[in-house]
Amino acid sequence: MGENMGKLLFITGGARSGKSDYALVRAQDLSGTHIFLATCPVIDQEMEERISRHKEERKGLNWRTIEEEIDLSGTICSLPPDIVCLIDCLTLWVNNLMYNAEQKNVPFTEDDISKIVVEFIESVKKVQGTVICVSNEVGLGVVPDNPTARKYRDVVGRCNRLVAAAADEVVLVSCGLPLFLKQCSK
Repeated sequence: MGENMGKLLFITGGARSGKSDYALVRAQDLSGTHIFLATCPVIDQEMEERISRHKEERKGLNWRTIEEEIDLSGTICSLPPDIVCLIDCLTLWVNNLMYNAEQKNVPFTEDDISKIVVEFIESVKKVQGTVICVSNEVGLGVVPDNPTARKYRDVVGRCNRLVAAAADEVVLVSCGLPLFLKQCSK
């Protein structure tokens, strides 16, 4: 099963910071079956173009893409052994979970995301390989001006904190440069 068995890498940074590029390079350096787990829904033409650009970046690099907007735990549990799974991104996953709850007219709180993330982390622990999670750092910007945006920021922040605490390695990417916040002890 190799050197990359059961490892969780968390990469965060601001919008357009280079975190996805950094994550792709890190993933390419690992051996195993490469799976790109995309959480982004196609909601408009601009988003469709972004998705196409990301797919083009991986073209010829032997990636299998799985699109899953909600059930990351179930998808992770279905993966074969000896994988490198790049999840891009947790920020959109949280958005999808909140939107799904809103459509069902049920509240979605930090406690709800905590339960879902704990389940997700448990599924990641069972993976025989490496899971790399990308997420936006939402705590460095201006406090949003409306309750929905503040709630989203808070829920993403809780998600990020839980994943970072469970991760073997945490990297903050700023201006395309990786800053190592937590590294594996070897």
